[in-house]
Amino acid sequence: MFALKAHEKDNVATVFGALQAGAQANVEDAAGASTPVTAVDDIPYGHKIALVQMSAGTDILKYGEVIGRTTGDIAVGAHVHVQNVASLRGRGDVAAANSGGASHEV
Repeated sequence: MFALKAHEKDNVATVFGALQAGAQANVEDAAGASTPVTAVDDIPYGHKIALVQMSAGTDILKYGEVIGRTTGDIAVGAHVHVQNVASLRGRGDVAAANSGGASHEV
């Protein structure tokens, strides 16, 4: 199974096919290097797999950008999705807190 690590800073990769727990994904990066990661959960097509162990409160990096924050511990090979990540994008409450109360939603 193929998975893509889009940026060198990323701590997740996107899987390109349904991945069953116990199956191995070959995670390829932009430089063409491939690293095997064994799934510990079933991971649907297009979802993310954890490339490193992450504790609660860790920023999730995809495309070299923070896309969310872990809500609990995540093991290498785990399915990274809404069940264990809080989105930080498109959240007026977060924008308001970070700007001293003024929301910058578009």
